[in-house]
Amino acid sequence: MIRRELAAVVSLLALLTMALTVPSSAAPRPLTVSTDKGAVAGATADGVDRFLGIPYAAPPVGTRRWQPPAPASAWSGTRSATAYGSRCLQSPTGTGPGMSENCLSLNVYTPEQRTNRPLPVMFWIHGGGFSSGAGDLYDGSQIAKANNIVVVSINYRLGVFGFLDVPGLSRQGAGNYGLLDQEAALRWTQRNIGAFGGDAGRVTIAGESAGGHSVCALLSSPPARGLFAGAIIQSGGCPSLTVAQATAKGEDFATAAGCSAPAKSVSCLRAKPANELLAAGSGFTGGILSGPLPVSGVPELPLAPSTAVRTGRIHNVPLLIGSTRDEVRQWALPFANATKEQYERAVGLEFGAQADAILAHYPYSAYDSPYAATYAISALWDDSSVFYGLGGCQYQNLTAQFAARQPRTYFYEFDDPHPPTLATTPAGFDSGAPHASELGYLWPMETSKLLTPEQQQLSTAMVRYWGAFVKHANPTTGGLAAWPSYRSGTYMSLLPGDDSQALKSTVYADRHQCSFWNSISYDGLTTNPDQLAAQAGVPTS
Repeated sequence: MIRRELAAVVSLLALLTMALTVPSSAAPRPLTVSTDKGAVAGATADGVDRFLGIPYAAPPVGTRRWQPPAPASAWSGTRSATAYGSRCLQSPTGTGPGMSENCLSLNVYTPEQRTNRPLPVMFWIHGGGFSSGAGDLYDGSQIAKANNIVVVSINYRLGVFGFLDVPGLSRQGAGNYGLLDQEAALRWTQRNIGAFGGDAGRVTIAGESAGGHSVCALLSSPPARGLFAGAIIQSGGCPSLTVAQATAKGEDFATAAGCSAPAKSVSCLRAKPANELLAAGSGFTGGILSGPLPVSGVPELPLAPSTAVRTGRIHNVPLLIGSTRDEVRQWALPFANATKEQYERAVGLEFGAQADAILAHYPYSAYDSPYAATYAISALWDDSSVFYGLGGCQYQNLTAQFAARQPRTYFYEFDDPHPPTLATTPAGFDSGAPHASELGYLWPMETSKLLTPEQQQLSTAMVRYWGAFVKHANPTTGGLAAWPSYRSGTYMSLLPGDDSQALKSTVYADRHQCSFWNSISYDGLTTNPDQLAAQAGVPTS
């Protein structure tokens, strides 16, 4: 008996010795990681290792204001990476980290338990009209843990600090400093992500709103070639400004800031305190619909991104692209008090000779009171894609242009009819699925806490779809409705519960009256809703 027990103990010790000497495929990684500039120490929470506030470029201050990003300086010892870096300067929100020009940092989230193989990487670019937002608003833990991938989120220069173009600035980067920041963060990722368990060869860039615009710009930017292998565009298009448009906008800002003399405007602006520039920049940023945009016709963006996509001169990588069903409905609230006559006058002012045909397709009488004008004008705005090409028919056409050259193109519409929103709206107003309403389904946010069980089910599915695309360049994954490519003539309608399904692309076209919109010529430039409502005589609330 004793011999048998001793033999069993010996066998157990042998197994334990093997377990200790053979690397486990799911062994936790140390929290101190060496980067090319020095070691960083992160922290673990809820099964995810977090490394926060890592500088990827030098502070763009002093003479480095309105210059392309420079390499970060090395540091000695181990740098703490347990707190987010400062947000880039923007109008204050009252929450989160402080703001500073010294803001070029990024965050890395990686599963605590993971395979020893390098993991694919999701590189997230925040939205906010190129005027607000920060990487710290997007906790990558949920996506990283659920999909066994690495998530990187970044800060980049915003507003006049990131997108100013005035005569006297070097042509390298003028108007595109924020875009060059994104490329610098991607180069940091290429150099360093392997130390965090990531695969530099499988980086997918992703972004929403201005972040989605950024993804299209990066797809069109020659210096970004080879920095990523896939792309996700959420409610973003491919807008840009010409150099002439950007410099005119910049000169208006310089005048507002007290630096109107052309020969001295750059030195004058560089000498200004940052808070004065921020205060003078309200006209430059102008909100989500009239804020800064990337500038084309320059080395980092030779072609307008829309032209690059149409002509195929982009980085040809797999793409997941989509929008919300009611992108601009909340933006149409300046028409909440509009009468039938005022609505029709506004359509005439915006669409000119095409107004009668448009009104025949979007009659005031077809929409519910008391917000009939808001619902009507937002419907035609959504379908016509007049706001930077978001949603509707131009968005479907953009997807078709991508798919013509890239078979692994996947299209979706976020169709939850009542996602939670924190926006303040009038009593009884139905926001539908407005711009950015899908974000709380992918990232932990305040709206995430308001999801119903069926919406939570959709959230889980979306996290898995996005993760599958990052891992396999295909969003289809086990246990969820199959998501065919757009080339198959289908798109994914994302709905609460288990109702998400692939529908024929003709269903999307019919919902948005694309036969009509594709048959007429109309101005696709963004309209300022407040100005249009005022011109039409709509009383303010």
